[in-house]
Amino acid sequence: MARRAAAADPAPGAGWDAGELARVDGWFASLANERRLSRHTAAAYRRDLDAFLGWARQAGFASFAAIDQQHVRTFAATIHREGLDPRSIQRRLSALRTLFHYLVREGVLAANPAVDVRAPKGARRLPEAIDVDRMAKLLEAKAPGEAPDDDLEARDRAILELFYSSGLRLSELVGLDLGDLDVADHTVRVLGKGGKTRIVPVGRQAIAAYGAWLARRGALAGIDEKAAFVGRNGRRLGTRAVQLRVEAWARRRGIDVKVHPHLFRHSFATHLLESSHDLRGVQELLGHANISTTQVYTHLDFQHLAQVYDSAHPRARRRR
Repeated sequence: MARRAAAADPAPGAGWDAGELARVDGWFASLANERRLSRHTAAAYRRDLDAFLGWARQAGFASFAAIDQQHVRTFAATIHREGLDPRSIQRRLSALRTLFHYLVREGVLAANPAVDVRAPKGARRLPEAIDVDRMAKLLEAKAPGEAPDDDLEARDRAILELFYSSGLRLSELVGLDLGDLDVADHTVRVLGKGGKTRIVPVGRQAIAAYGAWLARRGALAGIDEKAAFVGRNGRRLGTRAVQLRVEAWARRRGIDVKVHPHLFRHSFATHLLESSHDLRGVQELLGHANISTTQVYTHLDFQHLAQVYDSAHPRARRRR
């Protein structure tokens, strides 16, 4: 006898008033039009809101006006008990704060019930970085007698050099157009988070690699394509394609850690801070709106100093 199929879970918004769900759609439209959030961030907000709507439905709520601060705290406590990590809980609360702020602005709510709700503290995760020597190995030129770069390798070399030279986010790099990088001025104009533009210096090695790629780009790019980096189809290179090419490049170079695009940004910030100790300057180069975001790299720098101290100070060295 065939096993009876399990009933599908109801949609997150099931049971909610249609007018409330229309307000949610209005909020997502405002995110796209006013804050210019990336599709990735908007999709994450959608998942976080769906989780809240599903919890609220089970708790018997059908409108946002019925939600108060204690309800939001209960939601956070519930997902914490279910095993969600503090960073993910904070992200969900951030999505709720943004939604409720929109509803207050639209006159739907009198106050934001999520404004003072915080996620439980978790262990602080330091960003990964690789040391200067391994970065040099990753970016090293071809050995004598090794086959010269083909078009895609020339492109990939330019991408890696630009990642490390200027600390770009993956989305910022794939969004570059031909006119954004000024070879003569050694700068690149970047469209960062929230639609904010910044100008970042580009190093000599990255300029050379980018010039080598431009000399080959015409063999791949479509006639009307404005993207700085294109794929085999002649169109703008996607984020997933860059991730895969970075991983493959690292394997060929024998790098013994997992290499991903954001690792270059972390290494850029760490190496720059170790040399300059200019936190504000690194903040500007990374495009961080808040310096507290940049301060995480001071912990990495302190770890390095602590290792030096432990190995060199007479009162810290362990007896062999």
